[in-house]
Amino acid sequence: MLGTWRWNVAFGILGVTLTALFSFGNNPPAVVMLRGLYAFAAFFLLAYVARVILALILRPPSMALPGEPQNEPSEKGRQLDVTTPDEGDDLNDLLKAQLQGGSSDDHSTNQRQQEAEFRPLAPPQFVSNTNKQPEELAKAIRHLTGE
Repeated sequence: MLGTWRWNVAFGILGVTLTALFSFGNNPPAVVMLRGLYAFAAFFLLAYVARVILALILRPPSMALPGEPQNEPSEKGRQLDVTTPDEGDDLNDLLKAQLQGGSSDDHSTNQRQQEAEFRPLAPPQFVSNTNKQPEELAKAIRHLTGE
């Protein structure tokens, strides 16, 4: 179950406090104390029910799905393997290809083809308005404004 009996007592005291705050103005002290006792018992039991429901909701599933083997908790996932695979042969091949000029390795020929196909971006040049005639500029402005 979730928590201890102290939670029940704390909720019972909360019930007594709320009942006393709302009852003192309309009832004599004896009635307030009797209703506080009833509120303590009710809140104590409600806290117990709430703890049982929370324990049922928050409990991890204990059954495996049908068809799955029942595995006991194992050491799976508790140890992290941070070793990298051995790539010494690949590295040696790349270094040899680089020393020989790359003629025998397919990787270097693919890289050369990609370099040969690469063309840098050549955006169109902007045209400045400093050399335009005033009549042409006026015509462009009239066209843009809709006159």
